[in-house]
Amino acid sequence: MIKRFLPHPLFSLTLVVVWLMLVNKVTLGNVLLGSILGIIVPALTAPYWPGQPRVRSPLRVVEYMLVVLWDIVVANFHVAAIILFKRNKDIHSRWVTVPLDITSPEAITVLAGTITMTPGTVSSMLSADGRSILVHCLDCDDPDAVRDEIKNRYERRLEEIF
Repeated sequence: MIKRFLPHPLFSLTLVVVWLMLVNKVTLGNVLLGSILGIIVPALTAPYWPGQPRVRSPLRVVEYMLVVLWDIVVANFHVAAIILFKRNKDIHSRWVTVPLDITSPEAITVLAGTITMTPGTVSSMLSADGRSILVHCLDCDDPDAVRDEIKNRYERRLEEIF
């Protein structure tokens, strides 16, 4: 009964919180409307969710989030330095192909999102067989080092999580 009423409780809670942040005012009406959205949207979209991903190590999720947050802060300073101090002809933009060992669609999605959230890199395409991802780097002198860093910092941790 509860599974039918709330097929994805975390998604429902997230919708309520996001709704309250969007309206920027916590009132009974806003909480009620957010709760209605939090019930209706997951119920309508439940048939399109094949299943919930299985997280093997929740503590690794926290570690991964901290690593990503640190990398985002560091990359912001790096990109700012590129913009402020490098001349256009000294910036070496490159496409880097990163072969993937992970196979879980959820893990690949998190990896692609992580790469895109980190300033200076964008994941642009997943190969048709899902075995590699194409990444654009704003300034890259060594494509192999970028590939190795993505695999060691992110993909290795995602393998442990999923």
